[in-house]
Amino acid sequence: MGTADLSRSHLLKLRFVWCKTDHPGIQFLRYVAVGGAGFAVDYSALFLLTEWGGLHYLLSAPPAFLAGMVVHYSLSVSWVFCRRSLSHRGAEFLIYATFGILGLGLNEAIIWFLTERFSMHYMVSKPFYLIVYVLLFLARKLLLFR
Repeated sequence: MGTADLSRSHLLKLRFVWCKTDHPGIQFLRYVAVGGAGFAVDYSALFLLTEWGGLHYLLSAPPAFLAGMVVHYSLSVSWVFCRRSLSHRGAEFLIYATFGILGLGLNEAIIWFLTERFSMHYMVSKPFYLIVYVLLFLARKLLLFR
């Protein structure tokens, strides 16, 4: 492999990571990475508010979820999606947050159901939300970032 091939390979990797793209597969991979960051904030805040803050897990979940959503939104509009359907950022965030609040409702239901009905620890119940996460990607992609 020559230096030209090596340089081209590095450029393709950098392009995948940093360049704006409409490719849905790349956007979904980036959305997953952004989701990991948002989930880390959400999951950590849930733990801290419940274990150290002394809140019931169902009271800790909304502020933790909202903190993760703000991180997720910020990274999504700066890195994942290059096209925006709305020019007004306030309206865009309102719609984004509306999906997030619907997700929050499902998040609460999933955590409650698995924790109370199946005696799972709330921190084990939380990752089951990933099913909803994929649906939120599709809805946000179709309505806000097409």
